[in-house]
Amino acid sequence: MKKNVKNNVSWVGKVDWELKNFHGHEYSTHKGSSYNSYLIQEEKTVLIDTVWKPFDKQFIKDLSEEIDLKKIDYIVANHAEIDHSGALPELMKLIPDTPIYCTTRGVKSLKGHYHQNWNFKTIKTGDTLDIGNGKQLIFIEAPMLHWPDSMFCYLTVDNILFSNDAFGQHYATEHLFNDLVDQGELFTEAIKYYANILTPFSPLVIKKIKEFVSLDLPLDIICTSHGVIWRDNPMQIAERYLQWADNYQENQITIIYDTMWNGTKRMAEKISEGIQKVNSGITIKLYHISISDKNDIITEVFKSKAVLVGSPTINKGVLSSITGIMEEIRGLSFKNKKAAAFGTYGWSGESVTMITKLLEDAHFELMTDGIKAEWNPNDNAVRECILYGEKIGKILA
Repeated sequence: MKKNVKNNVSWVGKVDWELKNFHGHEYSTHKGSSYNSYLIQEEKTVLIDTVWKPFDKQFIKDLSEEIDLKKIDYIVANHAEIDHSGALPELMKLIPDTPIYCTTRGVKSLKGHYHQNWNFKTIKTGDTLDIGNGKQLIFIEAPMLHWPDSMFCYLTVDNILFSNDAFGQHYATEHLFNDLVDQGELFTEAIKYYANILTPFSPLVIKKIKEFVSLDLPLDIICTSHGVIWRDNPMQIAERYLQWADNYQENQITIIYDTMWNGTKRMAEKISEGIQKVNSGITIKLYHISISDKNDIITEVFKSKAVLVGSPTINKGVLSSITGIMEEIRGLSFKNKKAAAFGTYGWSGESVTMITKLLEDAHFELMTDGIKAEWNPNDNAVRECILYGEKIGKILA
């Protein structure tokens, strides 16, 4: 169903209420998502992005009820990832000669996905496309936000930035605009999206936002490719991005652990108790990794000034859930965060040393040597965990 964004600009995308995982099963989408496609109808008609492939036929059917597809003069592919380009193969069967505007890397990526030699028109930053009625699209390359091919485009006169994956959220809603939705839900999904997807590219985020601001273009609306459209103070999300990109942290510590017979869980709880005794103002969050959502945990790590990671020793190593999330955390390149390790053991006791190495590899600053307890922690070990927590709490005060 077509929805008006502003003047002759319409949303023609798809809201996916049932989506629970994204990027395969790498990213949890508790609130669903949307695939935002936009139609500009001036003297020239422009389609900006499409939808994910499972919805390609419905997308084309709905679009053809709004407009004769042969009247589409240009297609803009801001990003070639399949959730945005998935309907292109079916669409191009019907309008095969329609030019597709994208970056040079966009051509490579689209050819890699679909193995088609469509009518590609490559752009670079500053290139423009006249669409009539005194309006232009201005193209802005945005490599690694979050793929090499990514770009933005800006519609003059209407002052709309089509930002693709930047400033988005995986958030399904019947409302189109940011001022119409629950603000708590919106920013929860926005920070999760940034933490799990854009964190490694934070220096590029800062650079690109500053570059756009330097163009001194008036901005009324940011049209994202997932979630809501920012029409109420659209720069508020850019300002949040600048905060999140600048080694973001809150007064929080996140404790991540896995456990076999609850010994490591008990350690986590007692360390937390110790932190609270000496640092009551800090937020402490505990996550049993095997029964918690990893992307929610990563979001909390992103928000934290420090992280504690615990595992029992098994087969001279650590539980696979811990190595798995630590590999994800390493790849996200968090900055300016402290950490330490803890864990139980029965006879060999390597887990704390191994977790410490994982934390170092992820560029965390170690607060102190780790702590380990033999078997199920006895009363003395419990006291040691509380004291260890007090030590951590004082470091973070």
